[in-house]
Amino acid sequence: RRKNGREEPWKVKYFGVGNENWGCGGHMRPEHYADLYRQFQTYIRNFGDNQIYKIACGANVDDYHWTEKIMAHIPLWMFNGISLHYYTIPGDFWTGKGSATDFDEKTWYLTLKKALHMDTLITRHSHIIDQYDPEKRIGLIVDEWGAWYDVEPGTNPGFLYQQNTMRDALIAGISLNIFNKHSDRVKMANIAQLINVLQSVILTDGEKMILTPTYHIFNMYKVHQEAMLLDSFLETKQIGIEEEQVCNLHESVSIDKDGAINITLCNLSLSESASIEGIIVGEKGPQIHGSIVTGRMNAYNTFENPNVVKVERFDDMKLTQEGFIATIPPCSVVLLQIN
Repeated sequence: RRKNGREEPWKVKYFGVGNENWGCGGHMRPEHYADLYRQFQTYIRNFGDNQIYKIACGANVDDYHWTEKIMAHIPLWMFNGISLHYYTIPGDFWTGKGSATDFDEKTWYLTLKKALHMDTLITRHSHIIDQYDPEKRIGLIVDEWGAWYDVEPGTNPGFLYQQNTMRDALIAGISLNIFNKHSDRVKMANIAQLINVLQSVILTDGEKMILTPTYHIFNMYKVHQEAMLLDSFLETKQIGIEEEQVCNLHESVSIDKDGAINITLCNLSLSESASIEGIIVGEKGPQIHGSIVTGRMNAYNTFENPNVVKVERFDDMKLTQEGFIATIPPCSVVLLQIN
């Protein structure tokens, strides 16, 4: 630590006791893990004003039995959060997850359908937690999420290096909207991972670095941080190919400390723009600004062409007496800010 320029010890704020203990972390029964958690959390102590946020290992995907047993066997005063892991995988985990860049329109809708499943998982796990913690003191920690594909050809399969397209931009936008809408229970969400692994925000090659479409969505959505969630509702329609059907639009809305309303919208359609007539209840500002991330469904940035997908100015909207109107292009994520 000192060698790298830090004299004072780092303070630990978050402490997860175990990881994926239902699988690679021990293949445990939830009752056995709960007993081990109770034992080892005893020695994770607060010193001075440093209050540690203790996180118990939660479920894999839809293992509601695990959540039920953890909540039943660990007293609320012993932990602050419970985790949840869910990856968006278009193919089969063991036999072939699918290419990050080479996919057809049906696979596009299949993948986004699986990304939208995050809402169902959070809703159902939250209902179980509510039975034991109606005051919502325990946070749901979605500490592994994101798209998982086959590795890029020619790369080490153990390094999980994959490219990142507009499909991933939509996965990120949809997921962050879902987390926003469940912010009463979801207190942390960690994409896996940040650099060069799975749905990264940054890819590197030696001294070279590029920002992925996912990075630009995270950068766009940062306006929601420290803001207050506003109730929002969309009239949508089902789109897709054959059985792979999804809603055409997805959104979340917040208001910041200065009164600015931030609206993030995803158009999941590959072919149709969406005309929106927005109604805002209450006061609204006199100015509206927009930005957009859009492109072909499999567009991605490379070290040779790092700006194929980027944030651009969006102008196809205006304020109205009731709120605003906007036309959202297909395959896009849009931020509207009413100041």
